[in-house]
Amino acid sequence: MRTDLDHLPDKKRRDLERIVQILFAEFEDATALATQKWKKQGRILKIILYGSYARGDWVEDPVGGYYSDYDILVVVNDKRLTDPVEYWAKADDHFLREVTISKRISAPVTFIVHSLNEVNDHLTHGRPFFIDAIEQGIALYEAEGYPFALPRPLSERAARTEAQRHFDKWFPGSVRRFDLAKGAIEKGYANEAAFDLHQTAEQLYHCVLLTLTLYSPKSHKLNFLRSQAEPLVLDLIQVWPRDTKFGRRCFELLQQAYVNARYSPHYK
Repeated sequence: MRTDLDHLPDKKRRDLERIVQILFAEFEDATALATQKWKKQGRILKIILYGSYARGDWVEDPVGGYYSDYDILVVVNDKRLTDPVEYWAKADDHFLREVTISKRISAPVTFIVHSLNEVNDHLTHGRPFFIDAIEQGIALYEAEGYPFALPRPLSERAARTEAQRHFDKWFPGSVRRFDLAKGAIEKGYANEAAFDLHQTAEQLYHCVLLTLTLYSPKSHKLNFLRSQAEPLVLDLIQVWPRDTKFGRRCFELLQQAYVNARYSPHYK
């Protein structure tokens, strides 16, 4: 894999050093009190930068408010260590503080976590997302002795068949959810409508990702899914305007609806 960061400005390189430090620190903290053998032996095997910053086509648009994310793939030695709540939630929160409060990192950070076996399985089954991430990505950290499997790209026909299968599942599901939302709006059920609209957007993002890359992260977080989908289809950026307070507020309310529309008496 590539390891060079020569195409990035010094500030971006410092950002990436900080990102690696945080991932290791938060993972070590999450496993510090482990008693099970597998957990005590848990390791980060690789940290890989993929996406626009690896390719060199990142975007920083202060007028429109759009900034490319640092896309990071973390590879661990055990699938059980990929649980986002138990092992990685604090890292997620830490990155948010670094970007929005201390401003020590200059762009949003999104990361996905998979075991080495999972990544190798995706590579041998020809998943375009993982093949591109590995072929175009840059290793920020690699432990010795844990190579990736050789990718076996799908034939165009097989890729189209799988993409169609994903589309046939996710797009009709999003339409059904939107119908439920419209019915709730007509009856004045505002919170139920908000939740169904969240589900509509979530399913549409999964539809885009799975149809175009045959992979989508297992997440309900719309900001995360948005960050993964927008670089694939740039027209999606204008769906949720970032240059107005109203646009940002609308998106935030929709994102909160997954939990708060169902459980919070203060959501409105």
